[in-house]
Amino acid sequence: MTSNHGAIKREDFSKIRTSLEVPSLIEMQIRSYADFLQLDVPPEKKDDRGLQAALTSVFPIVDHNHSAILEFVNYSLGNSKYNARDCIEHGMTYAAPLRIRVRLIVRQKTETEESQEVRDVKEQEIYVGELPLMSERGTFIINGTERVVVSQLHRSPGVTFMHDKGKTYASGKVLFSARIIPYRGSWLDFEFDARDVLYVRVDRRRKMPATVLLKAFGYSTDEILRMYYPVEEITIVKGKLLRKLDIEIHAGLRSLTDVSPKRSNELIVREGQKLSRSIIQKMIAAGVKAIPVSPEELVGRTAVTEIVDTSKKETLVEKNSVIPETAIEVLRSGKVSDFKVIYLAPTVAPVIHDTLAAEKTSSKDEAMVEVYKRLRPGETPTVETSRTLFENTFFNPKRYDLSPVGRLKLNKRLRLDVSPDDRTLTATDIVEVVRYLVLLNAGKGEIDDIDHLGNRRVRAVGELLENQFRLGLVWMERNIRERMTLADLETALPHDLVNAKPIIAAIKEFFASSQLSQFMDQTNPLAEITHKRRLSALGPGGLTRDRAGFEVRDVHPSHYSRICPIETPEGPNIGLITSLATYARINHFGFIEAPYLRVSKGVVTDEIEYLSAVGGERNAIAQANSQLDAKGRLSADNVSARFGGDFVL
Repeated sequence: MTSNHGAIKREDFSKIRTSLEVPSLIEMQIRSYADFLQLDVPPEKKDDRGLQAALTSVFPIVDHNHSAILEFVNYSLGNSKYNARDCIEHGMTYAAPLRIRVRLIVRQKTETEESQEVRDVKEQEIYVGELPLMSERGTFIINGTERVVVSQLHRSPGVTFMHDKGKTYASGKVLFSARIIPYRGSWLDFEFDARDVLYVRVDRRRKMPATVLLKAFGYSTDEILRMYYPVEEITIVKGKLLRKLDIEIHAGLRSLTDVSPKRSNELIVREGQKLSRSIIQKMIAAGVKAIPVSPEELVGRTAVTEIVDTSKKETLVEKNSVIPETAIEVLRSGKVSDFKVIYLAPTVAPVIHDTLAAEKTSSKDEAMVEVYKRLRPGETPTVETSRTLFENTFFNPKRYDLSPVGRLKLNKRLRLDVSPDDRTLTATDIVEVVRYLVLLNAGKGEIDDIDHLGNRRVRAVGELLENQFRLGLVWMERNIRERMTLADLETALPHDLVNAKPIIAAIKEFFASSQLSQFMDQTNPLAEITHKRRLSALGPGGLTRDRAGFEVRDVHPSHYSRICPIETPEGPNIGLITSLATYARINHFGFIEAPYLRVSKGVVTDEIEYLSAVGGERNAIAQANSQLDAKGRLSADNVSARFGGDFVL
């Protein structure tokens, strides 16, 4: 280095050119906490995240009689009495007073008692307590000591598909499974047994056939069969059984008779001729809508609708039942109603049919009662309590939240077009998860790698504190409801109902005893910065060092350019505590992104693009030390690159 009038000139001898300056190394901490507080945003323009999201998720609070509502209006943060340096010197906490403005609406029933009118509205600002502030160095000062909140690397909400690698049964049969993980709420596990019957568990409780859950979401037996199998329509005309022509189903079959269109002697298909797609199209164009089917061919097929013997007015075959040989004579006589059967290709296992056969529910209410029995074993269910529990478990935003990340992952994995604002489970989600599992069982599709960084995301300090704040608010909510029942609402003010102690207790507990709130490493400035960039797989909602296997600790190809493969402690925490790479950043979904230089026609440009682990797999990524000529063109004839997780030339 040489000095030039006080300015330092830095000589660079590296062979890899750098077109990106080293970013602020504590930006991750500072930006996350700024997003949590949103201090510079007016109250009416605050996004639904951080402190605002925590407060709006609990409010409004309604009493048991629906006669009073406590609404959240806004919050404000005052100035700290002391600066960070004074707090360190005098052993104090660097914090600012948090106040929330709430509105109490008291209602009374009208004479008709069908509606309620507003009797009184009271608005008041309430002091909650002191909220710790982050210093310019990205630390918190708690009782005079500097503490760092380490970011957590945890499994992303969404859906993951896996298999047991043939370890469950001695036969080595591979059993596929799927898991829907919400940000907050009950986990759903789908799994096959050895007989290819699909089961589901809610929160790892006792399993039940997956079709029970589909019925609880509102689907009937025949709707379920139609969703997963092609349906063949069988009609009876003048005592003859005819199948309605369908290109997808009938291509490849052989015709039982000669086929010619009405009012024409032209022969389109000869008896025994194989039906190709073009021949079927020609038949449909000529007005042929159905072809004969033999009764013997229908034996063993599954009926989607009931088959009724019209002469005796009795049901011959129930829905989702196999047509027996004893029904041949009645079918041959033509004294049956029109019916539908499912078409099973030779390569498709009858998974859904077998799963439906394994359970006896026939309606939505019965299915909800079955779900209730699994979630509340030992209790006597009623239809009303079963419906309430089911709706609270999956449709109540306060109890079940996929989060924007979870909805994004579900939409991408299952190719859905559900609104990002719809953060509870939908019937379509369940239908498509089951469909993909059936495909996996048939040897199609791909399973997920749970250690891939596309399936793991970072919870930084702001998000961790938001979750802790929400816990305190839930405790406070119970307290407020009790006070609403006991208080005289005519004279009560909002501050008589709100006791903010649980919130501050939750915040203090987080900073004092959380596994992720640590005394800052002050060995040297580098150790200090490293501590603030650390990622931990441990902590609440994460792994425990006893249960963490080798795979989750190991270096993964998706870590390249995002997580340092070397810096990790020795001992029981090896691989569970890592560090963010220098140029990596965290996007607003919590996924780690790395900068790449775009290559255009063999020339490495100065255009920088940040890609997540999933985005990186869609592009061919060459190594940073690939040989370039003076003009920045890749000089080698063959360049080693990664594409879709594999190395190619």
